[in-house]
Amino acid sequence: MSSLSVLQELVSLMLPPTILDYFDVVRVEERAIGEKERKGLERGEVVIHLEEHNEFRSPEVGHTYRPNGFYEPSRINDFPLRDRRVALILRRRRWVDEQTGKSVGNKYNIVTEGTRHTVEFAAFLKETFGYVPDRSFIA
Repeated sequence: MSSLSVLQELVSLMLPPTILDYFDVVRVEERAIGEKERKGLERGEVVIHLEEHNEFRSPEVGHTYRPNGFYEPSRINDFPLRDRRVALILRRRRWVDEQTGKSVGNKYNIVTEGTRHTVEFAAFLKETFGYVPDRSFIA
């Protein structure tokens, strides 16, 4: 197994299931967090930037679509990693339906409704605390 495939396997285990089917990791950064920002024992934050593949997955029959930039990036909280909170920054593509003029994009089931947490992280928080905090001690 090549070094690259080992790294890809490791990354796929750290991120939400299937996210790499739709997004590429474009940058990873670690940042320090100040005392006022800390909610627990975290020592810093890992920010993983992901960019959506250039593919509109839900075209209507008879419609054509052209690329139209990106939506504003979304920040999503995920499981902590080695005493560092983790934030995923998703950059989703936007297309214009040339028949209607409407802006359209792909939809994903990555975030639990009403939160900024990944589905798996929100389920963990709910099981642990009995509810999903809007802003967890980790985020």
